[in-house]
Amino acid sequence: MENASPSPDAPRAVHLDHRQVRVLAHPLRMRLLGTLRLDGPATATMLAEKLDTNSGATSYHLRQLAEVGLVTEDLDRGAGRQRWWRAAHDISNFEPTDFDDDPDARAAVEWIQGDQVRLMAELAERWMADAPHQSPQWRDAAGMGDLVLELGPDRLRALNDELWALLMRYRDETPPDEPDARSVHVFHAAFPRSEGKR
Repeated sequence: MENASPSPDAPRAVHLDHRQVRVLAHPLRMRLLGTLRLDGPATATMLAEKLDTNSGATSYHLRQLAEVGLVTEDLDRGAGRQRWWRAAHDISNFEPTDFDDDPDARAAVEWIQGDQVRLMAELAERWMADAPHQSPQWRDAAGMGDLVLELGPDRLRALNDELWALLMRYRDETPPDEPDARSVHVFHAAFPRSEGKR
């Protein structure tokens, strides 16, 4: 039986290879790719202004990302010398064990995962600082929590897969004209509890 073709709104995903993770493991490159994914196509100058860096560095790192297929020129935009860039994919994924045979790629994956943890903490702190200025509806809707479950690796994988499917369903079902809709960061993390630690 043939696989059904993906819907036009389905997220474009890339399973990162060794070269891509090594290139992506850089603070500015992570920010460039994230900004292009969230805000859409932009020039190096626009990205430099948004990310408070210089356009020379931005151009260099965009070319590095393009070499491994993570960003691409947006040929439908721009005129003259302006080069517009867009993310080549909406989602990057990988299995950490994909890189067990490559110490450099494994170190890159560890850096990428650590950067995600730092970003999660930074965004949560920003929200908490700003929350008193938000409406009661948003303050009550936003939140975080934790729960300890007794799971083996197979059930943990199944839980992660089910949570991801739920997030994708919400992504696809969000009405574009919902009056109070805003971009919402959703972070998901599930890992074994370290014994003897809270």
